[in-house]
Amino acid sequence: MTYPGEEVEEGEGGPGGFARDPQAEPRTILVLGGGGMKGIAHVGVIKALEESGIRPDGIVGTSIGALTGALLAGGLGWRELAEVVRRLKREDIIAFNRRALWFGGVRASSVFEDRPFREWLDRILPAAYFAELITPLRINATSLVTGQEVWFGDDHLNDVPLLDAVYASCALPIYFPPAKLGGDVLVDGGVVNALPLSEAAAWGGDRVIAVDVGSDLVPPQAGYFDQGLIAIHDRVLNLTLVRHRADCLEQHSHLPLLYIRPKIGHLPTFDFDRNQFFMEEGYRAAREALAAAEAA
Repeated sequence: MTYPGEEVEEGEGGPGGFARDPQAEPRTILVLGGGGMKGIAHVGVIKALEESGIRPDGIVGTSIGALTGALLAGGLGWRELAEVVRRLKREDIIAFNRRALWFGGVRASSVFEDRPFREWLDRILPAAYFAELITPLRINATSLVTGQEVWFGDDHLNDVPLLDAVYASCALPIYFPPAKLGGDVLVDGGVVNALPLSEAAAWGGDRVIAVDVGSDLVPPQAGYFDQGLIAIHDRVLNLTLVRHRADCLEQHSHLPLLYIRPKIGHLPTFDFDRNQFFMEEGYRAAREALAAAEAA
């Protein structure tokens, strides 16, 4: 499948392709889950939705889904999203925190610095505040102070800079420093809600489309636990998130739900070498789910 340069009919994509009246009640809510670099699969899903004439008018996102949701809500279509992915480089996001590498670095707040990631967000985000977005957007973070979800955007905290809210939603513990906003300390929203169907249910709508790009629980390779505390942390978090996503789907089985699950859950969180594959797999999974729904 080719992304940049492919022709689409009038009205099928491009900037504003998902735009509707931001004051209207949403009829189709798109939920974009967390999964690190695997979230690039969201772009392929969006392409498939555009081709099918589906225009979500409410977007819920967490972690990488919050970032994709912000770009989409700002008017980017699949072409522009694919171009963002094409230009993405590892160094745009990852810069090791030297303090974490020193002896005694266990007291550092994160393995990576936040500066490159924030600067990259500043370059690509289409708006400064939620009110400037074309499509209503809701994204979450996790408070380390209260242990609760914190929601930003439509009908929530919407006076926070979009960049700060997106960073907070993506600030995966240990890897990125927490965000400090309004006296709170915030980390990745996926820690407590990696596939936020609960917010879609509270928002309403006639249809919910959920894209699940979270990790599978695969057997660890030989020597995995000899890699140290980061490997153990990742395994514990993965155990928690796999169980949470299963519970989430069971609890919200009553929703008018189109569930899209690309076959990428076995791949690493920070995999920068499969961007094209992630997009293609997202597209394949979305086309398959749409065909099954149409045949039902």
